[in-house]
Amino acid sequence: MPEAKKHAAEIVSTLRKQGHQAYFAGGCVRDLLLSREPADYDVATDATPQQVMQIFPQTYAVGEQFGVVLVPESNGATGVPARPSERSERAVEVATFRSDAGYSDGRHPDEVRFTKSPQEDVQRRDFTINGMMLDPATNEVLDFVGGRDDLKAGIIRAIGDPERRFTEDKLRMLRAVRFAARFDYKIDPATMAAIQKLAPKIHQVSCERVREELTKMLTEGQARRAFELLDTTGLLLEILPEIAAMKGVQQPPQYHPEGDVFVHSLLLLEKLQPNASGSVSGSVSGSISKTLAWGALLHDVGKPATFRVAPDRIRFDGHVEVGVKMAAEILRRLRFSNHETDQILALIDNHMRFGAVQRMKQSTLKKFLRLPAFEEHLELHRIDCLSSHGQLDAYEYTREQLRSMPPEAIRPAPLITGRDLIEAGYEPGPRFKEVLTAVEDAQLEGRLTSREAAMEYVRREFPV
Repeated sequence: MPEAKKHAAEIVSTLRKQGHQAYFAGGCVRDLLLSREPADYDVATDATPQQVMQIFPQTYAVGEQFGVVLVPESNGATGVPARPSERSERAVEVATFRSDAGYSDGRHPDEVRFTKSPQEDVQRRDFTINGMMLDPATNEVLDFVGGRDDLKAGIIRAIGDPERRFTEDKLRMLRAVRFAARFDYKIDPATMAAIQKLAPKIHQVSCERVREELTKMLTEGQARRAFELLDTTGLLLEILPEIAAMKGVQQPPQYHPEGDVFVHSLLLLEKLQPNASGSVSGSVSGSISKTLAWGALLHDVGKPATFRVAPDRIRFDGHVEVGVKMAAEILRRLRFSNHETDQILALIDNHMRFGAVQRMKQSTLKKFLRLPAFEEHLELHRIDCLSSHGQLDAYEYTREQLRSMPPEAIRPAPLITGRDLIEAGYEPGPRFKEVLTAVEDAQLEGRLTSREAAMEYVRREFPV
């Protein structure tokens, strides 16, 4: 039994020995019934938060007002709890059976009433496939909402009245889309109608939570399906109108036989798949890089604003520069970190440079190849080509250059520094950058190989 499951089962057993009801609940039950390993385990119980904390003294009350307590694993026989930094990996969320009343902020209940009834507890949950409970000792499933039938039928269905469920918590609309995409399920018609009606209310959800749901959609392996559903539900127009604007924007058929900008972008999303080696599209083995995924989504975001029909063909003059500015605003709106923003914008800013890669000077090429996380630039180019004209000549050339060049050839140690220029009698100032860049370019071209040759070059080309 996996350690996480074993820890959760021990919590259930301990609660029961103290006279309480306790079950696995929510997504972990769904995943176990689908023969998937859950990312984490949640426990539902009739014990109050205070009782849970008395039974498990080493706890973290992360949402006590909502009946939620984190119970971490103990470190061996010492009884010392896992460090707070490890909570997400080594703790189980224990929630008290409850019913909720009023959601004035569209996200959190105004009032929580604890209950002794698991049947009452599941009525407040989001979807039937997430509304089941399981006894880990017997594998008996408590299903008061028809979750097992919907799992078999492949349906995402809100528990009870869909409009009420989404009015309570607007984030559930995005979660419906994500689950439908991840499992390749259909959204129940009544549930879909409620999302379409309430889609304009999604702005009540914090930008951070929207960002996290979108990122999961982009990196769980079914990004195209997720964005098609976002479009169908009306959520795309609300949260990413810049992407919705791509629909119907035609492209030159000689370069983009696949169709308009939106279709092209969906094809890229379809190719965002986990890479077993983790060397290209995955920052971690088997995962999809979030910056690559967002770069793929936004790489052509500037095309609708720059569309024009020229005498020779459809053109998008300056779409990269416009796209970088638009993407910067989107990423700011969704409150991405500076580090992630820099990489996503770099992917957009550089995605057209591969067209000239076979004509680049060695110095330009080497500087291109040493962009941070260059493997993401290369992968974006690959799926961009495969989603349009299908030609991979520049991709294969770039890969061969990377294979044939040792790291020290791409990023050699500087032959000279600013101190060398000062000692040679040059005045510090803006000119230093020009001089040192010229020396580096000559070094990357193979024309300079020593400090002495570099200084001789400086004296000749940049006399004092």
